Amino acid sequence: MSPPDDHRAEGAKPRPFPFSLVTSLPPLTQRVISSCLAFSSLLLAMWIGLPLLGPAYIILSLLALTEYSYMMNLRGIPIRKRSLWAATLLTLPASLPVTYDGVFQMQPLFDGVSWREAILGLFAFYLISLEVIRPNQNSLYSVVFTLFGYVYIPWMLGFAISLRFTPDGVLGLWYLMLPLLAIFASDIGSYTFGRLFGRRALAPSISPGKTLEGSLGGLGFAAFTVATVAWALKSWLNTELNLYDGLLFSILVASAAQLGDLFESLIKRWAGVKDSGALIPGHGGVLDRIDSVIFAVPITYFFVTLVILR
Repeated sequence: MSPPDDHRAEGAKPRPFPFSLVTSLPPLTQRVISSCLAFSSLLLAMWIGLPLLGPAYIILSLLALTEYSYMMNLRGIPIRKRSLWAATLLTLPASLPVTYDGVFQMQPLFDGVSWREAILGLFAFYLISLEVIRPNQNSLYSVVFTLFGYVYIPWMLGFAISLRFTPDGVLGLWYLMLPLLAIFASDIGSYTFGRLFGRRALAPSISPGKTLEGSLGGLGFAAFTVATVAWALKSWLNTELNLYDGLLFSILVASAAQLGDLFESLIKRWAGVKDSGALIPGHGGVLDRIDSVIFAVPITYFFVTLVILR
């Protein structure tokens, strides 16, 4: 069964984005300025911690959900945005750690069940109940794509809040910076090796500009960069992240970052748009900028808790 109102031709010109920042600056200048501002703001929020990181999480999630809803609406799929926004607000406190014996840990709802898992299950139950009470021809699409939007953006991004305080407020800052560093190094390596040696397309039907050589170059440069930082952290902060764990982590998180970028490209291709939005000059939408982070941060959290801190 195809999605409702499946009439968009590939490459068709979409409706104007619901919000954008218009500027007369050259595209390259826009890209550089917006990148510097976004990176500086993110570093400040991470350094300050919850007072800034919490609002940043809410703002980024709500903006990304708005862009996601816009793309789904282009295919005629109704998204319950207000329900998504309410679930996002609840996910922030569910992702917060609590102090226990001097160590930051997730507060469980019951043994083996966290608040994050409880909210996910209750949200699915809530969406299904709404459609059962008032069914229509798009009810199934509404449940599936609204629930997926919640998992894809605010639920997965919420691991950034958890990671910031794992295992404590000091090491958590550095562990949260590692996936960002891996993403940054992977982007540089992919761009450089792709321009110099790129011959074979990585995923031509999704993102024709990406090459296999560029992808491998990004993985290699990310592995080198993160392994170097891991060695420095082990010497400086006496962390449990050794060289071999650092190499494995860098490959995993760089692969997750590239997968996140390709997956968002798949969504945009399916919706028939070039960018998820036009809020960030020179970059597109918020979802275009955090697509790699959405996949890389949960992988980092699981690796830290299951491998490094076990």
